[in-house]
Amino acid sequence: MNKQEKVQFVIDTLQEIYPNVPIPLDHKDPYTLLIAVLLSAQSTDVRVNQITPLLFAKADNPHAMIRLSEEEIREIIKPVGLSPMKAKGIYGLSKILIEKHNGEVPADIDALEELPAVGHKTASVVMSQAFNVPSFPVDTHIHRLMYRWNLSNGKNVVQTEKDAKRLFPKELWNELHLQIIWYGREYSPARGWDLEKDVITRTIGRKSVLDEYYKKRTRG
Repeated sequence: MNKQEKVQFVIDTLQEIYPNVPIPLDHKDPYTLLIAVLLSAQSTDVRVNQITPLLFAKADNPHAMIRLSEEEIREIIKPVGLSPMKAKGIYGLSKILIEKHNGEVPADIDALEELPAVGHKTASVVMSQAFNVPSFPVDTHIHRLMYRWNLSNGKNVVQTEKDAKRLFPKELWNELHLQIIWYGREYSPARGWDLEKDVITRTIGRKSVLDEYYKKRTRG
C-alpha cells in the first residue's frame, strides 16, 4: 500500500468500528469541557468523570467558581492528581474569563492558550469538541499510533500533529482524533498489546515496530 492508501485504510477501518464516536469527557457546555480537559492532564477520563460532578455541583460557571477558594477547589479535585497546579489554573482562568471575555469561553485558539494551565492540546480539544472547529489534538494514544502506523516519526507531539493534519482531510479531523483515541485504548494500547486484535497496525504497521513485537513474543 502507498501512503495515501494506508491513510484511507485507517479512515475506513475507524469509521467501521466507531461510526458514532463518543466524547470521552462528560460536560454540558464549553466551560465545563475546558475544566474537564484541564483536569484530565496526567489523569484518566474515567477518574475525571467521577470528580467533575462534585465540582460542577458547587460551581459550573466562572462566576460560581471564583466564589470558591483555590483550597476548596483543590480539595475537590485532589483525586485527579496535580491538584495544586490545576486548582490555581481553574481559579485563574475563571477570573480571566469574567474580566476579559464576559464570562464566556472564547472560540479562539490563541485566546484559549493565553489562559492559565491551558496548553495547545487543551485549547485544541475545546476548539474541536465545543466549537466544532477542525483541530487535531494529539494525546499519548494518537502519538503512539501515528508512529506505529508509520504515519509520523514519533519525534514529538508537535510533529505528529503536523503530520496528522497533512495526511488526513480537514473535514474528518474532529471525528478522527476521537476515533484514534478510542482505537488506541481498545485495540492498540501501550501495555498488554495484542496484535491479533489490532487490525490497523497488523496491516500497515511500521516494520521495526512489528519486528520488535514478534521478537518479544518469541522471547516470551
